[in-house]
Amino acid sequence: MDEAHEMILSNPFDRWELITKINDDPALFKTFIEKALSDDQPHAWRAAWILGHCTSANDQRLVPYTERMVQSIPGRKDGHQRELLKLLQKVDLDDDLEGWLFDHCMSIWEAIGKTPSVRIVAFRMLAKIAGKYPELVHELSILTQNEYTETLSPGVKRSLKKIAENLQSGTDE
Repeated sequence: MDEAHEMILSNPFDRWELITKINDDPALFKTFIEKALSDDQPHAWRAAWILGHCTSANDQRLVPYTERMVQSIPGRKDGHQRELLKLLQKVDLDDDLEGWLFDHCMSIWEAIGKTPSVRIVAFRMLAKIAGKYPELVHELSILTQNEYTETLSPGVKRSLKKIAENLQSGTDE
C-alpha cells in the first residue's frame, strides 16, 4: 500500500468518495483487501470496515479472498474479527470453509470476555450456517443460555433473541 493509501487509513476521509473510488478501481479494491488481511493495526481494521461499505450481498470480488479471511480470523483483535465476519456474511462458502468458519465463530461466541459486538456477529454467522444444516439448530439453542449471555448488553441480547427465534422457526433474520 502506498503512502497515499496509508494517509487515507490514518486520517479522516470522505467515506462516500472513497467508496466510489474503490468500487471504480479493481486494483484499489485489491489493495484494500490485502490491507484488511494484514496484521497492520489499526489500518487493517479500517480497511475491512471500508470494504464492508463497498461490498454487497454475493459480491464476487470477495470470493478469491474468503479462505484467507476465514483463516485469519483467530489471530485478529475483536473489531477486526467483526469486520472480517461481516464481509464473509456477504458470500456463500464451500462446505470446508463453512466448517472452519463455524469453529472460529463458536470459539468467539464461547469467549464471554470478548466484545459483545463481535460475539453477536459470530452468532449471526453460526445461525446462517445452521440454517443450511438443521441438525445444528439445537446446538445453537444451547448457546443462548444465561452463561453465554450474561455479559451481553441489553441491545445485543434483544438481537440474539430475535436471531434465535428466527432460527427456531426456520426464517432469516
